[in-house]
Amino acid sequence: MPSGVSDASAEITPETGRVERSEITLLILGFAALVAVGAASVWLVDRAADFNLQAARTLETGRQTMQALAVAKDAETGQRGFLLTDDEKYLLPYNRALGEVDGVLKKLGELLPPEGEQRTDYEALKTAVTEKLAELKQTVELQRAGRKAEALAVVETDRGRLAMRDIRNVAIRMEERENKAFADRSSSAATASNSLLFVVVLGLLIAAVLAFFAQVIVRRQTRTLSAAQKQLESANTGLEAAVVERTGDLIRANEEIQRFAYIVSHDLRAPLVNVMGFTSELDASRAVLKDQFDAFKKRDPGLVTEDARLAVEEDLPEAIGFIRTSTAKMDRLINAILKLSREGRRVVTPESVSIKDLAEGIARTVHQQALAADAEIVVEPETPPLVTDRLAIEQVFQNLIENAVKYLDRSRPGRVVVRGKRRGAMVDYFIEDNGRGIDAKDHERVFELFRRAGAQDQPGDGLGLAFVRASVRRLGGTISLTSEPGRGSTFLLTFPAAYRPQAESAAS
Repeated sequence: MPSGVSDASAEITPETGRVERSEITLLILGFAALVAVGAASVWLVDRAADFNLQAARTLETGRQTMQALAVAKDAETGQRGFLLTDDEKYLLPYNRALGEVDGVLKKLGELLPPEGEQRTDYEALKTAVTEKLAELKQTVELQRAGRKAEALAVVETDRGRLAMRDIRNVAIRMEERENKAFADRSSSAATASNSLLFVVVLGLLIAAVLAFFAQVIVRRQTRTLSAAQKQLESANTGLEAAVVERTGDLIRANEEIQRFAYIVSHDLRAPLVNVMGFTSELDASRAVLKDQFDAFKKRDPGLVTEDARLAVEEDLPEAIGFIRTSTAKMDRLINAILKLSREGRRVVTPESVSIKDLAEGIARTVHQQALAADAEIVVEPETPPLVTDRLAIEQVFQNLIENAVKYLDRSRPGRVVVRGKRRGAMVDYFIEDNGRGIDAKDHERVFELFRRAGAQDQPGDGLGLAFVRASVRRLGGTISLTSEPGRGSTFLLTFPAAYRPQAESAAS
C-alpha cells in the first residue's frame, strides 16, 4: 500500500457493528410503536364516528316519536274545535296532522331496528294512531253531515280517549328507551374520547422519545461520517499521489519501451542490410560459377558431376531465394516495429473529427477492392463526431475497414457497415461485416503481435490489429471483437467523447 494511504476499514470494529444494530433495532421498535398508535387512533376515531352516528339516530328517533304524539294531539285539537263551533277553520290543525302523519310514521319506522322492543312499540303506536285518526274522521264526517248528536255520542264512548292514552303511553315509553340509549352511547363516546386522548398523548410521547433518540443517532452518525470523510479524504490524497506517481512511471516505462524498440529495430536493420548485401554478392558469384560451369560442361561433359550440376542450377538459387524472402519479411517486420515505435512517440493532438466524413473518405480509397469483392461500404449518417487525434483515429478506421473488405466471404455479396452512438461521456463505434468471421478462441489472439487467425490466403504480417489496439489504447479507448465463423465480425471501439492526454491527466 502506498505511503500516506490509511486503511479506513480498520475502524469498523465489532463494537461499531453492535451499535449500528442497536440503532436499527430502536428505529424498528419506534416505527412499530408509531404504527400501533396510528392504528389504535384510526380505530378509536372510527368508533367515535359510529357513536356519533348512533347518537344522532337516537335523538332523531325520539324527536319523531314525539312528533307522532304531537300530530295526534293536533288532530284531536282541531276535531274538538270543529265539534264545538261547527267552524271549518278549526279543522286546519286536523287537516295538517292528516297530511303529516304518514310521513312521520314512515320515517320513525326507518330509524328503528327491524326487531326488538322499540319495533314492537312502534307497531303498537302505529295501530293506536290509526285508531285515533279513524275515530276523529268519523266524528268530523258526522258533524259535517249535520248529525252533531251522533258525533258527540262517538266522543262519549271513550274510544278516542283510550286510543290517545295508548299513543301517549307508547310514545313516552319509546322516548325513555331512546333517552337511556343516548345516555349509554354518550358514556361510551366519552370513554372513547378519553381513550383517543390517551392514545394521542402516548403517540406524542413516543414521537418525542424517538425524536430525542433520532437526534442522538444523527449526531453520532454525523460524527462517524465526519471522521470517515476525513479518513477518506486522507486516503484519496494518498491514492491520487500514488496514481500520479504510478501513471508517470508507466509513461516513462512506455517511453523506455518505445526507445528500446526503436534502438533494437535499428540494430537489427544493420545486420539485415549486410545479409541482403552479401546475398546479392552471393547471387552474383553464383552467376559467375554458373557461366564457368556451363563452359566446363560444354568443353567436356564428363568433368561435371550430377551433384555439382544440382548444386549450381537448383540448390544455390533455391537457398538464395529463401534468404531473400526471409530478409524481405524481416525487413517488413522491422519497419512495422519502427512504425509502432514512431506512433508511440508522436505527440497526440486532439481536434474535432467527423468520423462519418473520415469513414466515407476511407470507403472511397478502398472502392476498387470493395468492387472486386462485390461488396458495399455503408457509413450511417448518425455516426457521431469525436475530439481526438485525427491521424491516429484515421489509421485505426482505415486498418479495420480494409481488413473487413480483405476478409469478406467471396461466396456472397459483401457488406461493411460503420455506425456509432453517443453514450454519456463516451462514444461507441461499430465496424460490422458479413465476412468469414473469426473463431471464438482467436478473438484475443488476433490483437497480438505477429499472430493471425483463419486461412492465411491474404498478405499480411499479423501487425495490423496489434497496431490498432495500441493506437486505440493511446487515445484512451478500448476495442473488442464479437465474431462467428461464417456470419461475420463486429469490432466495437469505445472512446471518450473528448480525449484528454494521459500526461496532462497525470500532472493535474
